[in-house]
Amino acid sequence: MHIIGATALLRATRTSFHPSIARAVSTSSPFSPRSQSVAALRGFPSGSQAVKSLNTSSFAGDQFRFRSLLGFHHWNLNHGLRAHARSSAAVLSPVERKMSTMATENAFKHILTSLPKPGGGEFGKYYSLTALNDPRTDRLPYSVRILLESAIRNCDNFQVTKNDVEKILDWENTSPKQVEIPFKPARVILQDFTGVPAVVDLASMRDGIKRLGGDPNKINPLVPVDLVVDHSVQVDVARSENALLANMEFEFNRNRERFAFLKWGSSAFENMLVVPPGSGIVHQVNLEYLGRVVFNTNGLLYPDSVVGTDSHTTMIDGLGVAGWGVGGIEAEAAMLGQPMSMVLPGVVGFKLTGTLNNGVTATDLVLTVTQILRKHGVVGKFVEFYGDGMGELSLADRATIANMSPEYGATMGFFPVDHVTLQYLRLTGRSEETVKMIETYLRANKMFVDYNEPQIERTYSSYLELDLKSVLPCISGPKRPHDRVTLKEMKADWHACLDNKVGFKGFAILKEKQEKVVKFTYNGAPAELRHGDVVIAAITSCTNTSNPNVMLGAGLVAKKACELGLEVKPWIKTSLAPGSGVVTKYLKQSGLDKYLDQQGFQLVGYGCTTCIGNSGDLHESVSSAIAENDIVASAVLSGNRNFEGRVHPLTRANYLASPPLVVAYALAGTVDIDFETEPIGTGKDGKKVYFRDIWPSNEEIAEVVQSAVLPDMFKKTYETITKGNPMWNQLPVPTGTLYTWDPTSTYIHDPPYFKEMTMTPPGPHSVKDAYCLLNLGDSITTDHISPAGNIQKDSPAAKYLMERGVDRKDFNSYGSRRGNDEIMARGTFANIRLVNKLLNGEVGPKTIHIPTGEKLSVYDAAMRYKSAGQDTIVLAGAEYGSGSSRDWAAKGPMLQGVKAVISKSFERIHRSNLVGMGIIPLCFKSGEDAESLGLTGHERYTINVPNDITQLKPGQDITVTTDTGKSFTCVARFDTQVELEYFNHAGILPYVMRQLVGDQK
Repeated sequence: MHIIGATALLRATRTSFHPSIARAVSTSSPFSPRSQSVAALRGFPSGSQAVKSLNTSSFAGDQFRFRSLLGFHHWNLNHGLRAHARSSAAVLSPVERKMSTMATENAFKHILTSLPKPGGGEFGKYYSLTALNDPRTDRLPYSVRILLESAIRNCDNFQVTKNDVEKILDWENTSPKQVEIPFKPARVILQDFTGVPAVVDLASMRDGIKRLGGDPNKINPLVPVDLVVDHSVQVDVARSENALLANMEFEFNRNRERFAFLKWGSSAFENMLVVPPGSGIVHQVNLEYLGRVVFNTNGLLYPDSVVGTDSHTTMIDGLGVAGWGVGGIEAEAAMLGQPMSMVLPGVVGFKLTGTLNNGVTATDLVLTVTQILRKHGVVGKFVEFYGDGMGELSLADRATIANMSPEYGATMGFFPVDHVTLQYLRLTGRSEETVKMIETYLRANKMFVDYNEPQIERTYSSYLELDLKSVLPCISGPKRPHDRVTLKEMKADWHACLDNKVGFKGFAILKEKQEKVVKFTYNGAPAELRHGDVVIAAITSCTNTSNPNVMLGAGLVAKKACELGLEVKPWIKTSLAPGSGVVTKYLKQSGLDKYLDQQGFQLVGYGCTTCIGNSGDLHESVSSAIAENDIVASAVLSGNRNFEGRVHPLTRANYLASPPLVVAYALAGTVDIDFETEPIGTGKDGKKVYFRDIWPSNEEIAEVVQSAVLPDMFKKTYETITKGNPMWNQLPVPTGTLYTWDPTSTYIHDPPYFKEMTMTPPGPHSVKDAYCLLNLGDSITTDHISPAGNIQKDSPAAKYLMERGVDRKDFNSYGSRRGNDEIMARGTFANIRLVNKLLNGEVGPKTIHIPTGEKLSVYDAAMRYKSAGQDTIVLAGAEYGSGSSRDWAAKGPMLQGVKAVISKSFERIHRSNLVGMGIIPLCFKSGEDAESLGLTGHERYTINVPNDITQLKPGQDITVTTDTGKSFTCVARFDTQVELEYFNHAGILPYVMRQLVGDQK
């Protein structure tokens, strides 16, 4: 799909903080997790231990607070970036300084309104959309109303203007025009894979700003930042009652240094809360605990909103909180108080009607929705759900659908707040006073949906409708989340995949080899494998483990199987990795945990595990049987990503399924089965057992959920979440505001981004006679560019580690070593499934060094080009950079010397990240690509870019020429004026650094 000019993403910075404001926000940021207000809004009683542990600052006498209560603009008072770049953008003119100090009064202070409490008094004040007296607000999608409120609240007619507010009010007419608006998220959320490099960058920026003569303490998160350590645990030990403790010990042994670094960051930086490992998955913790829905900051009420460094941040949209994934680079700028810019998105209205049939799960629904929306085309858009069917979906069901927004391509999958939301807030332990405040505010400000009242028809950019009764049980795979297959079609689809040529739905297994049986010995007992046999069955991922219906449904399947005498084969690696401790509490309360244990689904940890490739090793005998006989082995997991090479290097077929289906396929032992007609196994009475014999009804599940899921479970789990565990609490923590870098560390390394930086922006760069490092096809994911799985023993990263005395058993994963730029640069394009057209069909992390014709690892070839002073570019097809939002998928190519990527289209976050690292993103013109233009990748490429940033405009045509005489036009995917500013500064972080130093001077 070609998405030139598609509505897109958060991108850009408009302004920076005045030093005095920076100090004020640093201590009284909206809803700091360490403040008393955050504890209160989470439902903690005043004076409780939780409040004491979180409260570290007082707001008494704060002039900033006083001004905010009066309705003055209270985010940023310093200069904006509307103007074109100057020769030194870091220095303000006297006129600009005068303007920046004047531009403090909110242009909409007249609509600042008191919100009365039902019993007397007031909750606080808020900017009333009703008081605008503008009928257009009634027709706006709820998701756009959140953007409108933000613009009004921050409107100072300088950074955010009345014209910006008018653009949003007139959304129906302006959104098709790709207009740019400012947006200020209320907070930032991180996981440790992306959080570690973010904290590394912040620490390095402190050093850099000191070298430039500035104050290192200016580098400080100025909005609340929550970092949940959830990506480090691997399934090293499974099918054992000691798996949880054993895997945590492995996790700490591997990651002790990076955990200590994060612990240092939590004390060295303001407004940063680190949730220790072993607590849960970031998005489930966000949903159950961190999500505020409505902020009440010093008496000013406004909607919660969040950006996160994980693409599945969208899960919080199910709670009615506007949230989406951004690149780590953008998140770092947001942490530093930089307002973001976004193209005002179109909104797809998705109407839900009817009720799900018996036996159909939320996972079946989300896989269906994903397929529908992928077909419709929603890249860069919001999707807003509405209709009578909403009342039939639990909050957890909604969160499941919202979670997979990246898989269907939308920026958000938004569910406005209604009575179901309020019930969930009560269930998860939010106080009654908090819930009442949320409801009162949202009703008053036209952001609450009451389906008991007549609905005003809202306007959407396009419309879709789904009758929930039409949803069928299904799974998705074998290589992409949106390749949905109904259970009744699964057997036929599997055999078609065996027959088809290698591709997203094909393995090209010869007919005579499809029935091959490989016999081997497993722990001294005979075993066998066939194509399609399941070797990994994992109940994992926030997508599903946050949903009690499917988790308890899995327990009921296990229970029925145990009672009938079925057992999972011992060589299948089964695991249970829920997203919070609440899950284990309600499984135990229900008594179903023992049946999951009996089937091998013992608790292995609280984290992402198999969903992000942390599945651990298979048993050596199983690995050998697969590898030596070219078996297409299967993994079945309750995750959201199944790209090839992600789950495990040896599982070429990977299927996404609901937790109860994961158990069912584990019991069957294969995906080559028709559940309607073929038995899963033989029971203890000798009779055949079918799928229908072990599948629970909706009524059975509802009964268990009602009795087993209790509010007190959430309260007890989250009251202690910041207290850590003995392993975390015993970690030694470095002291000081500047980090002491260890040059021998293979986990934490001072990156090179700021070491040669000066106060003068380098300006735009052209690309001269560049070689093609890689010639890639469609759907190249961030997994291909920046792997998160294991470090292969013969890779450049492995060589680097072994040269520094690291044993192979201690390599850990790429994701865990994201704090070391040396390793991540070597890991860039190191995916074993990478298909590079320069290799003529050979698969793997290699390329051709064009000048010599040598076949080298991508890193070695890149370094050879770089040492010779030769630029490189990457050719690619459609949807380049799809998948998880990984900053290293942009940082790595930059460190390898890549100057530009030319593709048919980009995934929205990845395109933004390329801009953030100074790499030029170019799109072929519609209907053209490398193949149609006759490009082989053996040419040398010149990209002529004006050397004056004022001569560049967003979406400008750029001419590319080759040494073979070809010439073609591409679109420069700098989508906003502010992104051009980043390009002028060679990236977003150098830009921020120059702004901060310039402010001080």
